[in-house]
Amino acid sequence: MLALLLVGCASQQPEDPYRESKSQKAAESNTALGLEYMNRGQYEVALGKLKKAVREEPEYAPAHTVMAVLYERIGEAQLAGKHYKKAYDADSGDGDVNNNYGVYLCKNGQEKQALEHFRKALDDPFYVSPSIALTNAGSCALASGDLVAADDYLRRALQVEPDLPDALMNMAELQFQQEKYLSARAFIQRYEATAKHSAETLLLAYRIELASGSRGSANAYKRMLETNFSGSEQAAEVRRISGQ
Repeated sequence: MLALLLVGCASQQPEDPYRESKSQKAAESNTALGLEYMNRGQYEVALGKLKKAVREEPEYAPAHTVMAVLYERIGEAQLAGKHYKKAYDADSGDGDVNNNYGVYLCKNGQEKQALEHFRKALDDPFYVSPSIALTNAGSCALASGDLVAADDYLRRALQVEPDLPDALMNMAELQFQQEKYLSARAFIQRYEATAKHSAETLLLAYRIELASGSRGSANAYKRMLETNFSGSEQAAEVRRISGQ
């Protein structure tokens, strides 16, 4: 699971921090409105505001980032990639910009390039969410089959933020793939202490307990999955595994 952080709509610093152009103020305002409308599900209105923002300031990275997220939500992956790249071109050293572009690249099968952007995010001395970029790098490395790199990134993420749910879930998956079932169970238990289960984590917990030989615990996770996510792909997978 990869975590994307929307770039805040605060302004990029102008050359003179005491003077902000009318066009930049307009871009900031329209980006903030676009984000608000997008979060309400009013995508057409949101897109109009974001297009205004980039007309006012073609290199305003937050506008391109929010537009990229919007295009992803409506299934326009190619346009999303175009705007993630424009955000990066406009502010290539920004941690959030690199993290978000990395998430997009990893989801679209470009793991090597994605990891480069996660590393660039971590190089930003002003980046306030290193645990997110480290977790994303770990998740991406795990998806690419590089278990050694995944372990390194995820452990570093948990050193920064020991209760980060996505890092704990990915560590549980990593330990499961390495057949370290007791360790995998421990990470799932840590996850349960910090976050609610999703269908994805319940399936993982079920598989861990089944592999550990604890059929009773596995069945408990199965019941939770059937109760809370009966129509999910994960519930169907559990039924397939259990022969039902």
